Amino acid sequence: MSEFDADLFVIGAGSGGVRAARIAAGYGARVMVAEEFRVGGTCVIRGCVPKKLLVYAARFDHAFEDAAAFGWSLGTPAHDWRALIAAKDREIARLEKIYRANLERAGVTVIAERAVFEDDHTVLLKGSGRRIRARNILIATGAHPIRPVFPGCELAATSNEAFDLDRLPRRVVVQGGGYIALEFAGIFKGLGAEVTVVHRGERVLRGFDEDIRLAIQKEMETQGIRFRLSETIRAAARADAGLRIELAGGDEIEADLLMAATGRMPNTSGLGLENTGVALDPRGAVAVDAVSRTSVAHIFAVGDVTGRVALTPVAIREGHAVADGLFGGRLEAVDYGAIPTAVFTEPEIGTVGATEAEARAGGAPIDIYKTSFRPMKATLSGRDTKVFMKLVVDGESDRVLGVHIIGEAAAEMVQCLAIAVKMGAKKADFDATMALHPSAAEELVTLRTKWQPG
Repeated sequence: MSEFDADLFVIGAGSGGVRAARIAAGYGARVMVAEEFRVGGTCVIRGCVPKKLLVYAARFDHAFEDAAAFGWSLGTPAHDWRALIAAKDREIARLEKIYRANLERAGVTVIAERAVFEDDHTVLLKGSGRRIRARNILIATGAHPIRPVFPGCELAATSNEAFDLDRLPRRVVVQGGGYIALEFAGIFKGLGAEVTVVHRGERVLRGFDEDIRLAIQKEMETQGIRFRLSETIRAAARADAGLRIELAGGDEIEADLLMAATGRMPNTSGLGLENTGVALDPRGAVAVDAVSRTSVAHIFAVGDVTGRVALTPVAIREGHAVADGLFGGRLEAVDYGAIPTAVFTEPEIGTVGATEAEARAGGAPIDIYKTSFRPMKATLSGRDTKVFMKLVVDGESDRVLGVHIIGEAAAEMVQCLAIAVKMGAKKADFDATMALHPSAAEELVTLRTKWQPG
């Protein structure tokens, strides 16, 4: 009889943990997964999926307005927030059942309890008190949103609570300048709220291409979203009309909802890691090597808990790679180059590869091609919006290093373009590709003039 109860024990049934468990079980491994909340993790339960559903809902605001220009006669639209949240909840419940069924169908044992480490090979199930010995353990516990510390910070909601508000707030202050902050600002604005974004930086979306950062703020301001940049919140307090939010600069804003979207922290606290030899990095994330192995040879970690690239597809790829390495005889590092990503603002952002600043930091000559134009739909609707596209090209090899887009279906375009960037396509390959007309995307293969500063 084996001294171990499982070949692989996974702590956390989010995207990375679920993928690792299913693939490992497919190789014939005995796999257990412990999840204290709901199967599916942040992405499915209170992240990417519900957010995108709310984004769809918010975009109908523009669709209704634009429809009249195309001959449609509509009554006055009215939105039911509670109906939206109920529909979202039904879809999330459906997806959770699918995730759970897929695990069970693969032969994975799903345990609805919190699991913590007792030693390098033993986990304790907190609900039942049962101890399980595992040959290998995978930490896939994800991350959680954080609240900045100031008097009254407990009054702020995070993205977790924003998905389950009992009513749509009329006035919203969003603290933060990252993609979660901007996406929720767009959601609340599209559904009818007054929105102010308070951000300590001079520009939003740190880490994105500078042209993207400037263009999306302008687009959101055109829609009526107010930005208070280089500003922080000093305090928040309850007021007769909701909340009174005091800014460090002295101004006050009244709001019905304060939402903190200032970052996320890895879920490593309370896991019993002090009972193991697993090391954490200075940010409190689980330190791992190129194959997601921790400082203990048989303990691995994937996804947001590692503090690497906090994207669902990355966690899935990492989880798959761990299972392949442990049970499939293919120990390979995940390639983090040219990862496509999207920000579901209105209009949305799609980007893949190097920003202009990153490309220039290498010292090689860089060619820039970019364009901004009115989308075809806006010629009739009259909406004040622009599509923006940018190619970052190596001036010596002609290789396309980065693609950055703002506009309708930007995410869909960039997912396809990521294949070309990953394969090392050159600007000449883009030029040689026949344009599809009429489309916004055709601009990407018809750009001919290099951008010159000034």
